[in-house]
Amino acid sequence: MSDEDITLTAGDAEVTVQPGNGGRVGGLRIGGVELLRQGERFGCFPMVPWCGRIRDGRFLDGAQVRQMPLNAPPHAIHGTVRDGVWRTARTSTDEAVLTYELVDPWPHPGRVTQIVALTGDALTLSMSVETYESSFPAQIGWHPWFNRNLGGEDVRLDFDPAWQEERGEDHLPTGNRLDPKPGPWDDCFGMPGGVEATLTWPGQLELKVTSREEWVVVYDEQREAVCVEPQTGPPDGLNTLPHLVTPLEPLEASTTWSWRRLGSF
Repeated sequence: MSDEDITLTAGDAEVTVQPGNGGRVGGLRIGGVELLRQGERFGCFPMVPWCGRIRDGRFLDGAQVRQMPLNAPPHAIHGTVRDGVWRTARTSTDEAVLTYELVDPWPHPGRVTQIVALTGDALTLSMSVETYESSFPAQIGWHPWFNRNLGGEDVRLDFDPAWQEERGEDHLPTGNRLDPKPGPWDDCFGMPGGVEATLTWPGQLELKVTSREEWVVVYDEQREAVCVEPQTGPPDGLNTLPHLVTPLEPLEASTTWSWRRLGSF
């Protein structure tokens, strides 16, 4: 199938999926109102096979040190798949299944599968990383850019993490855990019971971001958008908390955005 944009609909919700632009969700409209920041690099993109920054672009792969391109010097950031063209495996009115074969600069063959499933009041994104040959460390995450303003008051973000990862001057976790501090943030938080965060546009809409994963990065330093990023490990996690993908054990994760209207939205 082609890599052209896909439109999913359910009730008055509409989602645009962009296989040709990194497998990202390019738009989420509820009642015609766009919730995601628009632009080629925005929407919501998958982060695979790592999330956030890798220190100096290097990670230990067994006994070998691997070097990734420094696309956020002096670090490598957000994986490789957001820059690639995904294949559309199948689509229906309210669901799309995309696949991506891991290629250079990632040193191992593997397949990423992403399922985008829409209902009238929720969007669920699921992803898996499989290997049929050598095992390798990997992470899964999503990087949504939610519009700060939908035409009324700015969004309010509520979440209750157990801890905040101390951020070093290089923007990477130092390994120390702190009591959560007030924003603005470009920080990683721990939520051992699973990620749950609520974005509220007063009088308009409430949207909950949930995931079984226990890590979330929140980035709200830009005026236009707020990012709430569930992921399977912290930034630099290929070095500090690697999850090994093996031929018998893929890495799997999912996140759901569920919403309800407020007032006359």
